[in-house]
Amino acid sequence: MRIPLILLWLMLFGLAPPLRAQLAPGSMDVKWDPGSTDCKAHPTRPLQVHRYNDHTFILREGLCQTYEAPFVYLLIGSSRALLIDTGDVTDPAKVPLAATVTGLLPSVQGRRMPLLVVHTHGHLDHRAGDAQFAALPDTRVTATDLPHVIDAFGFRHWPDDVAEIDLGGRVVDVVPTPGHYPSHVSYYDRSTGLLFTGDFFLPGRLIIDDAAADRASAQRLLEFVRNRPLSYILGGHIELDRHGQSEPLGSSIHPDERALPLGKSDLEQLPAMLAGFNGIYSQSGAYVMYSQTRMLQIAGIATVLLLAAITFSLVWWFRRRRRHHVAPVPTG
Repeated sequence: MRIPLILLWLMLFGLAPPLRAQLAPGSMDVKWDPGSTDCKAHPTRPLQVHRYNDHTFILREGLCQTYEAPFVYLLIGSSRALLIDTGDVTDPAKVPLAATVTGLLPSVQGRRMPLLVVHTHGHLDHRAGDAQFAALPDTRVTATDLPHVIDAFGFRHWPDDVAEIDLGGRVVDVVPTPGHYPSHVSYYDRSTGLLFTGDFFLPGRLIIDDAAADRASAQRLLEFVRNRPLSYILGGHIELDRHGQSEPLGSSIHPDERALPLGKSDLEQLPAMLAGFNGIYSQSGAYVMYSQTRMLQIAGIATVLLLAAITFSLVWWFRRRRRHHVAPVPTG
């Protein structure tokens, strides 16, 4: 590529931004298994693997193995590989995640490439598969609590700084995005322009544990990608159909599921959506936002009040019945 003389002069004196390397292309042309209404009679494959390109893989656990059907992402550099999340299934006989991942890794100097296992956050459906990797050689599995996340990635000013993971010729930025979970992070791959957002932002239900942190994370992530190339935003699940309706909770079949990727325009709408969140339950377009903690608290309070009302009614009924059946005291 020929660089105009004036641009070269500006770059030399720090007056122009450096030229960006071209993003590695990839394909999202994939049809995910829709699951089954009868998984015993008509089982589906336990783990589906999509090759985005030769060094990037998207894996999904089947709806017959777990209704969560989470996505797992494998990024391969020249010196080591990065696995983002380990899914909802511990048993390798049910979902052979570790065997599949290690089978995709190339060799480095005659040995299987080292693997770093990280997570978007600590909910069990994103780390249940950790046990499959625990005893593997040249494999490091990071913990998900906030002190370990800060230490593992080297954050100095959580949640306002950005960490980096160097895979050898491939750098991945780690952006704090708490709100859904206290130690939630998102990953931006400079090589492909892919942004992996876990459960912070996905085509589905946005469960918000800390509304203020979630709003700040939306602004932080939007500012981070504003002047960076963004190919796709890839979340942890698909929970919407092609008509924008939520897939039923606990269902083992998604017959008309929408596509996984979101775009920068979707992320640009997120701050306004979150600004309208009332802290308990709100809906904006196809997105349902709710606080699981608050709703459980409300359900708990409602249950206590209902039990108290039932108890009061029973006590009142028994007392009234007792008074009605008390024999009159004879006179004279």
